[in-house]
Amino acid sequence: MAKRKKTTDPKVAERRAARKAAQQAIASGDDAAQPYRAFQGLPGEVDWVAMREVVPAASATARTTADHGAVDIEVVTLLPRLWPAMKRSDGVVLVALQTASSSGDPSRDVAAALLQAVDLEPGTALEHLELPESGPRLQDVLDLDVPFEVTVHDTFAYTVPADGSAPDEAAAALEEAAEGIVPTVRLTGVEGAYWCRMGEREFLRWARPEEPEALLDALARLHADRASGLDEGSRFVGAFRSCGILVPVWELPDGAEAADVEAPVAEFAPRLDAALASTEPLTPEQRRARAGLVSRQVSLR
Repeated sequence: MAKRKKTTDPKVAERRAARKAAQQAIASGDDAAQPYRAFQGLPGEVDWVAMREVVPAASATARTTADHGAVDIEVVTLLPRLWPAMKRSDGVVLVALQTASSSGDPSRDVAAALLQAVDLEPGTALEHLELPESGPRLQDVLDLDVPFEVTVHDTFAYTVPADGSAPDEAAAALEEAAEGIVPTVRLTGVEGAYWCRMGEREFLRWARPEEPEALLDALARLHADRASGLDEGSRFVGAFRSCGILVPVWELPDGAEAADVEAPVAEFAPRLDAALASTEPLTPEQRRARAGLVSRQVSLR
C-alpha cells in the first residue's frame, strides 16, 4: 500500500484548519489529566475496551459528526503492520484500536488517527501517528446516536474492499497471521461478553460497565458463597483491567461452545446484579475472597 499522499483539496484544508483550531482551544484549557475511563460516554463502551484488549479480529460501525463530515467509518481491532488507520481503495476508512503505541488517552489517539485517515487518498495508509498531547477525543468526533455494532471475524478480510479486489502485500501478510487468531464469538444476550477457545480450553471474557472496585466487591460476595461460577461446570478465574473497565474471566466446561454459554450467562446476570446492589459491608470471608481476586487481576496498558 502506498504512503500517505498530500492533497490541496480546499475541503481537506478546511477540515485540517478546523482540527488545528480545536486542538489549540482544548490545549488552552485544562486538558492534561488522563481520563480514567477513556471510552466512557461512547455507545458500547465495554465493546470498545474488549476490542482493544481481548478480541483478535473484529470491526464495528461508527460515524463522525456533521462538523467532521458525517463520514461512515469502521473501527477495527488490527490493521496491517499495526497501522493506526487506512483508507481502503473503495474509500472506506478503517481505524484500529490495537496499535504499536499509545498515549495515556486512547480515545484521543484514535480520534487523531481517524481525522487524519478521512483525508487520505483511497488505497493509502496512515503508517505512523504522532501521539497527540491535546486535541479532540472520540466523544467529540463521533455521532453518539450511531450504534456501535460489533462483528467478530475469523480472518482480517475487513482490510479488503467488498468487491473482493486482492489485498496488497501487507494485507496478505496479515491474512497469513489469521491462522493464529483465537476463535472468538460475541454473545448476543448481554453486552461485552466474548467466548473464546484457547488451545483445548474455552473461556468467557465479559467486559462490565460497573466501577471495578464495586464489581470486585460483588464478585467477592459470590465467590465466598461458591456462587461465582456461571454454572456447575465453569469457574471464575480472574480479571483483566483496562481503560477503567474490569473484564472478568471464566473457564468453561470442556468443549463448551458459545451457544452453550448464553443461558448460563443470562441466569448468572441477576445474581451478579443482586450482589452489586448489596450495601452490606464485606464479611471476613468475602474480604479474603476479594484479596484473592485482586491477586489474580491483570492490568493491561
